Amino acid sequence: MKTAKSNLFLALLFSFLFSVFTFPAAAQSAPGGGLLPRTAAGGVPSPPTVPVSPRRSAAFGAAIVSGLLLLQYAHRRKPFILVWAAGWLLIAPAMLLIARGYESVVVARAAVGVSQFLGVCTAALFFASADLYRQTRYVRPARDWKPLVGAGAWFLLTPLLFGTVTVLSPGYVLSAILMGAAGTMYAAVLIERKMIGAGLVAFVLFGLAVSNLTTAVVVPQMLATGRFTFEILLVNIVLYAFGALGIHQLVFEDMTYELRATNRRLESAQSELLQAAITDPLTGCHNRRFLEQVMERELQRHDRFALPMSLLFIDIDRFKQINDTLGHDAGDRVLQYVSRFLKRHIREADYIFRWGGDEFLVLITCGAAEAKRKARALKAAFDAAPEAIELPPGVGLSVGWTEVPNGTTDLIPLVSEADERMYEDKGKRA
Repeated sequence: MKTAKSNLFLALLFSFLFSVFTFPAAAQSAPGGGLLPRTAAGGVPSPPTVPVSPRRSAAFGAAIVSGLLLLQYAHRRKPFILVWAAGWLLIAPAMLLIARGYESVVVARAAVGVSQFLGVCTAALFFASADLYRQTRYVRPARDWKPLVGAGAWFLLTPLLFGTVTVLSPGYVLSAILMGAAGTMYAAVLIERKMIGAGLVAFVLFGLAVSNLTTAVVVPQMLATGRFTFEILLVNIVLYAFGALGIHQLVFEDMTYELRATNRRLESAQSELLQAAITDPLTGCHNRRFLEQVMERELQRHDRFALPMSLLFIDIDRFKQINDTLGHDAGDRVLQYVSRFLKRHIREADYIFRWGGDEFLVLITCGAAEAKRKARALKAAFDAAPEAIELPPGVGLSVGWTEVPNGTTDLIPLVSEADERMYEDKGKRA
């Protein structure tokens, strides 16, 4: 609703400005100062001829685009949009200053100089907008305002002393350089983010750079004969129109790009939270919650494909004594070593869970006989591992096993059975 009211207000404002620009010309075109020419009685009056100033029309269009960009900024709050709007807004006074004649030579020269300076500022703002969008930080207001003030003084004073030709060609060349640099940066955005709006803006800026360079070359002919003035102005108007379309497309694409990036971050955060919820932070093994998630699926797979399945219940010998005598840090290092050992000796297709404290549970695809052999192999490999010499004395593994029968719907009772066999194994080691 607020956007609709703002659009209505801008439409009324621009209609008023347009009428201010065109009403005097319309009034002068009719005999006697009227809006319609006189005709014979009963005749239909022909429409009056209204001369339209291309520069005033360009100023009016620039004001419209600037207003629309300000509406975009009110919605998006992105600094690059505000800088683009400022660049478009400067086009209006730049055009209006040279849209009329001046009786005073001094005033006319000053108007040309200020208009050229505003044109350079527009190009500089377009470059600053690209710099803000890409966050390259080439433009630093705290550092760059002094050269800008110096350039403004030069554009104002030089035509007063040496004539307008001394600022026209340099102004167009400087604008062309800034436009080309801004176009290069938006072309980089096109390559990096595949945004059509950035490509269109880059094309327009390169076109304006070429137009400004061409104007700088033909300035003497334009001043002497007036040739090329309307043609170059028309080309610029067309380019600026496409530039307005491109920047609005870019704002829309930037919003969708930001939404996609936000969605990717949310998906990544969700994945990390899910991983944290099913992973033991100390050992990196799965926790009990993950067993609850995969148990039904694995049991169904076990029945559907007639796959053997067994449980290994693993306990670390003398772990409590290690915690009591050497501290919990030493106990944590032992747990981490055991988890790394199990990951090396258990297939990736099987599951390793930290069941609690110093206990680990392994869900393994094999039958009872193989599970029993695997239990013995794990204990032997742990005792023979070269790294075991770095562990506190007496550290070993006690392993219990049990096979998962067909038709099992809950593994927890079988975990208790494997736990009992683990204690039997521990008693043998004692």
